[in-house]
Amino acid sequence: MRALLVDRSAPAGLRLGEAPDPEPAPHQALVRVTATSLNYGEVTAVVRNAPDGAVPGWDAAGVVERAAADGSGPAAGTPVVTLGFEGAWAEYRAVDTSYIGTLPGNADFGAVSTIPVAAGSALRALHRLGPILGRRVLVTGATGGVGRYAVQLARLGGAHVVASTGDPGAHGDALRALGAHEVVDRPSSLGDPVHGVLDMVGGPTLVEAYGRLAEGGTLVAVGHVTGEPETFPFGALSGDLGHDRSVVTFFLPSCGGLAPDFTWLAGQVASGRLDPGISWRGGWQKAQEAVALLLGRRLHGKAVLDLGPVF
Repeated sequence: MRALLVDRSAPAGLRLGEAPDPEPAPHQALVRVTATSLNYGEVTAVVRNAPDGAVPGWDAAGVVERAAADGSGPAAGTPVVTLGFEGAWAEYRAVDTSYIGTLPGNADFGAVSTIPVAAGSALRALHRLGPILGRRVLVTGATGGVGRYAVQLARLGGAHVVASTGDPGAHGDALRALGAHEVVDRPSSLGDPVHGVLDMVGGPTLVEAYGRLAEGGTLVAVGHVTGEPETFPFGALSGDLGHDRSVVTFFLPSCGGLAPDFTWLAGQVASGRLDPGISWRGGWQKAQEAVALLLGRRLHGKAVLDLGPVF
């Protein structure tokens, strides 16, 4: 099959080439890929660290070519959205049926391909906060793929949403259009404290956000794009400064039951209730362009590759 392969001698570390067809395990379906969305973590960690010849890719949408042998998951011919640890950037991928959501008939494959890592992380991270109706929720790194979905889902859940971005002047209107009630440049600029935080940034931003938690509040650490350590000042974790505040770590693949979440999220995207925030879209022969934009932090939203004539 044709695939995007890791090749450190090529621009952006990728080239189009041939790879062996995947052989699904009994609990996996074989999916013919139609579109995939790129994540910052893929182009930084996976592409840079995977061996030459590897086929990266976490998120993909397509059609079930062959159902799982054990009878789980959707039937052949079903349009689906999928999550895996590798193999999305190819004509075919083998996927655990627990990571496969089904699509409504009107779904745009490119739009729903943005769901698994970005929308799945936002939804499950919000679940970690507990009930958010009528509560103040801060989303840091709100212009990224996960952040944009988190703003929208928090608003749908009834929260008072505060979005944090490094440039409110440039991105404030767009974030308010997604559902943010307030837009700030950093957590320390907040007025009133918040009941929950979804942090996509890590480092000093996480520490600042923790300092704005109300009593009993929770911060969910979702992303760590800065690469900087989280260094808390002495006494920051003392109970007399805010009783029972907590920091919760998060890793999407450790969450169970993702298939129903992906199915529900796909319905929301297809209906227009959730905006996938696609800021770049093109054929897979332009993958190097998309990767370069992501590495340069020049994309605010999602990059989508459509399976094109090159295959």
